Amino acid sequence: MHGNEKNQLTNNIVLGGGCFWCIEAILKNVKGIHTIIPGYSGGYTENPTYKEVCTNQTGHAEVVKIIYDPDTISLDYILKLFFVIHDPTTKDRQGGDIGSQYRSIILPASVEQEKIAYKVKKEIQDEKIWKNPIVTEIKMLDKFYPAEKEHQNYFELHPEVAYCQAVIEPKVRKFRQKFIDYLKK
Repeated sequence: MHGNEKNQLTNNIVLGGGCFWCIEAILKNVKGIHTIIPGYSGGYTENPTYKEVCTNQTGHAEVVKIIYDPDTISLDYILKLFFVIHDPTTKDRQGGDIGSQYRSIILPASVEQEKIAYKVKKEIQDEKIWKNPIVTEIKMLDKFYPAEKEHQNYFELHPEVAYCQAVIEPKVRKFRQKFIDYLKK
């Protein structure tokens, strides 16, 4: 670095809150979030496929790896957004999507991130945003497997698909209205 130049750092966190298409579509336009990669994590099967994860036999959840700039958005805030864009009180389910692959899970990449995850989870629980107890699992990240190419940018590439119109689009619209100040221009 020269003089007062600052090296722009990026961090990442892996989150699962139902269908990865939804989480990706909602968070991809938030300021400070550079990249979102749908994938699989939290289980035991090596190199799982979408079809395998959907059998509920791999232990993996559908997740997204979020690469963000901590100088623009804090991990605290990303996790607060995460806790309001899905229902963290339902075990192995988000709406009509049922199975452990749809569970609410945070997979921190460091002990520091793990501490922040527990802190934010407690804050959200204490604020009573949700009527029922939060069941979000917090588990250190072991491995992340990127999803197949056809699952990347799914909502953007397939807005005509019934699931996108009925499930994802209303969630994205609601998020954009409520958090307009946090969206990229």
